[in-house]
Amino acid sequence: MPDPNIPFRFIPHKSRSKLRLLCGMLVFRLMRGAYWALNRARFAKQTKIPLEQLKRDFPYIAASHSSPIFRNLSKEDTELQNGKAVNLALAAQRVNGTLVKSGEVFSFWRLIGNPTKRRGFKSGMMLVNGKPAAHIGGGLCALSNLIYWMTLHTPLTVTERFRHSYDVFPDSNRTVPFGSGATCVYNYRDLMIQNNTAADFALFVWLENGMLCGQWRSNAPIEDKYEVYQKSHAITCEGAGIYVRHNTLYRKHFAVHSGARTLIADEKVTENHALMMYEPFLERGTEKEP
Repeated sequence: MPDPNIPFRFIPHKSRSKLRLLCGMLVFRLMRGAYWALNRARFAKQTKIPLEQLKRDFPYIAASHSSPIFRNLSKEDTELQNGKAVNLALAAQRVNGTLVKSGEVFSFWRLIGNPTKRRGFKSGMMLVNGKPAAHIGGGLCALSNLIYWMTLHTPLTVTERFRHSYDVFPDSNRTVPFGSGATCVYNYRDLMIQNNTAADFALFVWLENGMLCGQWRSNAPIEDKYEVYQKSHAITCEGAGIYVRHNTLYRKHFAVHSGARTLIADEKVTENHALMMYEPFLERGTEKEP
């Protein structure tokens, strides 16, 4: 039975015609394009400064993370995973070395652009109406996930982020809490990050030894530290064979002076509710909160 303490109920996906989906997508894309055009001066750009020099100019690592590109899936998915690696390499080239000055906004899709076949993007796995499918540009959520998770460990402010509607993989080898990613659909489901600090930040992203790696660097020392953890983790049964996973992400903000940490804030980041695409074998309450 659903947990009465969780204010969420699963609503089955409504089937819509391909024409309606296409029209909706075009409308949302036009709206986002207009927003970009009207706010052009606010957005961060990829710098032309050589990367090694940029690293010297931004010596302070605010956050870093890495995640595996490939997963142990069926042999039929090998081609899609190889396509994902190509897509990530192309997208990483578009955001690597992005300079986010004080007052500017980082936009994931404004920097990467439309991931089309003509631009070299390959077929990768993507969820369409909750079902895995081959799609040009598939797999780029791995990059938006990485950037979002790193950003939560910096003083940068996430102004737009969309949660994943589906929990695709079990927790095997998971190193971050469930729901700590950001889904992306060109161009209307974006990841946008604003720099409200006095310092400038630079984003570095690269692929190395089967891993997707990233860093946020700053040109000024980062005195504060951040810890992200989950509360209220639960799995509810919403019908025969239908399981939904829930949690709430929180972030502790510490001021650091002479090695000593002082808690400044313990704030709610976001709630997550995702339809599980696999059978839940762990009993509720087995995960420990930090």
